[in-house]
Amino acid sequence: EVHLVESGGGSVQAGGSLRLACVASGDTYDTSNMGWFRQTPGKERERVAAIDTDGRKYYIDAVKGRFAISKDNAKNTLYLQMNNLEFEDSAMYYCAADSRWFHLWDAEVPIWWGQGTQVTVSS
Repeated sequence: EVHLVESGGGSVQAGGSLRLACVASGDTYDTSNMGWFRQTPGKERERVAAIDTDGRKYYIDAVKGRFAISKDNAKNTLYLQMNNLEFEDSAMYYCAADSRWFHLWDAEVPIWWGQGTQVTVSS
């Protein structure tokens, strides 16, 4: 079993920055692939960024060049540095993990989820 706890959300003006963190505990084998998802009310949850077992990073087009995902394996912590935030980035952000890459990024059905952290960007 894996426990994921996010932090770092908040309110910021457009153009500002936030850094999200996700601390993982439990069976770290299941945290070999990790990522960030987001969801706004009335919309489907969408993937944002992920990092695989080999450290390769993936982003959706909407955040490329603005967001950076990283992972500190020694601390079992996943980060998402978000720069030049836009109003459309406002959402609940969730950390997720799965030992199977397909489930995490392609199918977007990772087995482990955090409770979420709210990001609000004012225009």
